Amino acid sequence: MPQILELPDLNVSKQELKMILAEALLAQGAVSLGKAAEIAGFSVRTFCELLLKKGVSPISFDDENLMERMGLIQSAYDQMLPVER
Repeated sequence: MPQILELPDLNVSKQELKMILAEALLAQGAVSLGKAAEIAGFSVRTFCELLLKKGVSPISFDDENLMERMGLIQSAYDQMLPVER
C-alpha cells in the first residue's frame, strides 16, 4: 500500500522531489539504480543521463567491491598476455 507523505508548501515540483529522493536513496545504497530510476519516474538510461549532467556518477563502488573488480580485471589481463616459454 502506498504511503503518503505530507510536506509543507515547497518551491519544488513533484518531479524534482522524486528526483531528489531517488538520488539520495541511491547514494545511501538503500536502492538499486533501477529502483532509483523507477522512483524518479525515468528509464534507467534517462536517470543516468540526468545524474551525469549534475556531476553525479550513477554507479559507485565501496573499497572492497572496487578491489574485487580490479582483481578480476587484472586476472583477465594476465590471461590475455602471451605465455613465455
